Amino acid sequence: MSPSTTIGLLGGGQLGMMLCESASPLNVPIAVLDAENAPAKQINSNKHHVTGSFKDPAKIRELAANCDVLTVEVEHIDTQVLEEIATHGVQVSAADGSTTTKKVAVHPSWKTLRLIQNKYEQKDYLGKQGIPIAEQLALDSGDSMLASMKEASAKFGFPWMLKSRKDSYDGRGNLKISSEADLEHAVSEFGSLSCYAEKWVPFEIELSVIVIRTEDDEGNTKRLIPYPAVETIHEDNICSRVFMPPRNVAPDVSEQAQKVACSVVEKLWGRGVFAVELFFTKDGKVVVNEIAPRPHNSGHHLIEAVPYMSQYKAQLTAILDGPLPEELQPHVSSSIMINILGGANADSHDRLVEKAKSMYANNMAVYLHLYGKESKPSRKIGHITLTGLGTIAELEEFAQPLIKIAEEIRQERLQASSKALRPQQAPATTTTTGKAKGMNKDKPLVLVTMGSDSDLPVAKAGIDILNEFGVPWEVDITSAHRTPVKMGQVATDAADRGIKAIICLAGGAAHLAGMMAAYTPLPVIAVPVKATHLDGMDSLLSMVQMPRGVPTATVAINNSTNAALLAIRILGAFMPEYLEKMKTYQLDMEKQVLDKATLLREIDVEAYLAKMGKK
Repeated sequence: MSPSTTIGLLGGGQLGMMLCESASPLNVPIAVLDAENAPAKQINSNKHHVTGSFKDPAKIRELAANCDVLTVEVEHIDTQVLEEIATHGVQVSAADGSTTTKKVAVHPSWKTLRLIQNKYEQKDYLGKQGIPIAEQLALDSGDSMLASMKEASAKFGFPWMLKSRKDSYDGRGNLKISSEADLEHAVSEFGSLSCYAEKWVPFEIELSVIVIRTEDDEGNTKRLIPYPAVETIHEDNICSRVFMPPRNVAPDVSEQAQKVACSVVEKLWGRGVFAVELFFTKDGKVVVNEIAPRPHNSGHHLIEAVPYMSQYKAQLTAILDGPLPEELQPHVSSSIMINILGGANADSHDRLVEKAKSMYANNMAVYLHLYGKESKPSRKIGHITLTGLGTIAELEEFAQPLIKIAEEIRQERLQASSKALRPQQAPATTTTTGKAKGMNKDKPLVLVTMGSDSDLPVAKAGIDILNEFGVPWEVDITSAHRTPVKMGQVATDAADRGIKAIICLAGGAAHLAGMMAAYTPLPVIAVPVKATHLDGMDSLLSMVQMPRGVPTATVAINNSTNAALLAIRILGAFMPEYLEKMKTYQLDMEKQVLDKATLLREIDVEAYLAKMGKK
């Protein structure tokens, strides 16, 4: 391909940003499909950018019409449209209104992306190719899932890993099954998904190898070039640190990891860089864990460690079928990458950044990379790379101040998450009689409970409504499957504690509201939560299809606002102050609509839209 070839990039996060940074000095134009303010667009001005979702087939076709080759920042892409573009081409409109069909290459191939998206099929394929993988077993879903998991338990023993076949990454979609007691919980969380069981791998360390792959126009492998193996450290299911070379392992282990990684990438299709994550086991074997067909978090250090050919420059060079070195030798003897993850507060990471800026030493260097992203808890917002000319142990000692601060930020984040889930006290309000009425957590009227802390963001909207009306409340976690005894006790005790209504939030199988209703005489309001799969329909149906005799009011998916308003109406039936507040609330809503109708009649449609900021 010509060096002026325009590359279309599906996804514009930090990986895309660093790809664009490498493309700029090479004068390689990159058109990005993502949100308007995506990090990759912040540092790359291009008339061919497309604004929208990289999962939207129409937008993907629009991007393809503006470029010569497509690549990806994330593998969860519609492979049907990529196959269509690579096989049949895409329609391109000319200035005179005529259209032509243009073939657009896709690298890595849509075949690789489709295989990678289904982890079970990926491992099954690699196993048949002789690649060392953990033993796995397909599981039934739905009503048969529990029985098939018991078969897996008998086959593998405990522990073993339950994994979703699709849409799982950074530890999401995985669940460790340690005993029989975990099976019921697994059914509630994964019962609606297509899953498989994987034998537990007793590993010593986790390794990663980035491999460059090139191929000819017929799809035959031309070259496979591995980077040095690295050790990866994961905390809270997120990569936190990377060490090159791996600590406390012999050099031949790294060589073995490189060979296995190359054998994996050789069996795939398309040009580019591929990250192969591996386990080094207690019995001295290297086993494949996962594959990422793109630049990877474990390769960020290569920007400084192998500056003449970082993983991002390698991605561009391989896609464009340009010249590559015979082997990849780092310019330094050791390197460490530390991820900067969002903390409990928006500025929690500032002290880590400032410390990185202040560190200098002979034969060692510190490089700071920030991604221009809003800080949120656990979000990857930057990374720090350290390089040295000495040993990895010496560099790790130098890096200790940064590692210590990163751990402090992590602990604060974990503590803040835990604190947010404790019973809270709402602010004091004034009743119609003019006397202060404290929102004492010991005398709550509404209990808001959820099956998992991941439901808390949805609950927040309803809690805000309770605060607006001055209703005392408390919040708790009572999983129907993981803590059934606690759940039954909380429901049984609620009426005696003065609770008048219970709001229950849950996703997946979502049995919490129905089980609470079975234990309590109080009104229970169910809020189905939209989980990763099925858009919350599984939760909605689980809640609304209650048997006769156990009524459970159910609101719309993720609509905790209506749950709170319904709870307030229940209180208003016997507490006049809440009845009056509800009347006022309804009158305010009516007035807002009438005011808008009046304004629309007074001015024309164009002026109204302009006033509303929609034009």
